[in-house]
Amino acid sequence: MSTQPRLHQHDPEIQSFGTVTQLPIALSHDARQYACQRLNRLLADTHFLYALYKKHHWNVHGPTSYQLHLLLDKHAREQLDLVDVLAERVRTLGGVPVGDPRHAAEITGVPRPPDGVESVPAMLSRLLDAHETILTEARDAAGRTAQLGDDGTQDLLVSQVIRTGETQVWFLAEHLVATPRTG
Repeated sequence: MSTQPRLHQHDPEIQSFGTVTQLPIALSHDARQYACQRLNRLLADTHFLYALYKKHHWNVHGPTSYQLHLLLDKHAREQLDLVDVLAERVRTLGGVPVGDPRHAAEITGVPRPPDGVESVPAMLSRLLDAHETILTEARDAAGRTAQLGDDGTQDLLVSQVIRTGETQVWFLAEHLVATPRTG
């Protein structure tokens, strides 16, 4: 027995991305395969939305920058929680969650933002567009997984992904309402 760590270990993959292992959860292989495919797309999108929130959180400016800084960070944390929940659901179904950001970039539907800083309304609009992409995908996936008898995935999508997204959209959109000045 040695206390020296065995460093630089490399082994072949034991499960390929896009496959599912058989688990006794009373769902067919095809239902689990389908759900994992849809969940991985949402996982990639959600991971990108999280990163987008952090980018805008760091770069927000103007008279409401403090309030938006706090709001965007709160939303980012909520999206990061969803990343974990989505990845764990993929594992629960016997699949392999997308974990490498480069792989996620290949399958996300969320457009890449410019590398620089945008105006605050453009930042918020970009976040709203990303949310709409995710909500459209989540609604469709929820309906289809329910048809396949995958109540767990359907419930996660409705009760967590869709409800969180809708609430965040509401708060963001309110910052784009033109309010007349008084006085």
